[in-house]
Amino acid sequence: MPCAFPDALIKETIAFHGHSCPGLAIGIRAVELAFRELGRPEDTNMVAVAETDMCGVDAIQFLTDCTYGKGNFLHRDYGKMAFSFFDRNTGKGFRAVLNPEAWGEIGREMGELTSLDASGKGTPEIRERLMETRRRMQDRYMDLDLDDMFLVAVLTDGPPRPARILESLVCKGCGETVMESRTRRMGGETFCIPCFERREQKV
Repeated sequence: MPCAFPDALIKETIAFHGHSCPGLAIGIRAVELAFRELGRPEDTNMVAVAETDMCGVDAIQFLTDCTYGKGNFLHRDYGKMAFSFFDRNTGKGFRAVLNPEAWGEIGREMGELTSLDASGKGTPEIRERLMETRRRMQDRYMDLDLDDMFLVAVLTDGPPRPARILESLVCKGCGETVMESRTRRMGGETFCIPCFERREQKV
């Protein structure tokens, strides 16, 4: 089934991100899947976890209201096209991974053209073909059935815990305050991560 979100909402999502692209389409459909599976939990009851930093995370923030500042949008830098969603009220959650089959022939063509362009061998004609292929890929993602687009696994561990307010400590190196959980210890002294890394290189 094609994407069920109204055209106006999709346009607002594109405006928030700044452009339309296949990556944004993946994020839009991931949120559609989340609403189908979990409903629409209120305020901070929905938690989203992205295993990538690609364009789709903007769609997740815009459409779900999950944000880094509220502590209900987490980024795990695994480089995977995977997204997890939880409802803190019910404890329900699932992880969705982009199905490799969702690429289809269009995706394979787009991959070849992207590699060719990145190698420095891209001509204006190749770049034009690449842009057209990206548009077709985006349309494909927006039209695919959700069950064909994502591989879904139910999560039983429950949602990540809410953000906690921790003590702030003073870094011995720069004198700035830093959240306790982000400090490092060396020689019996407390350092922020940048200062710790500079000292660690000298050891």
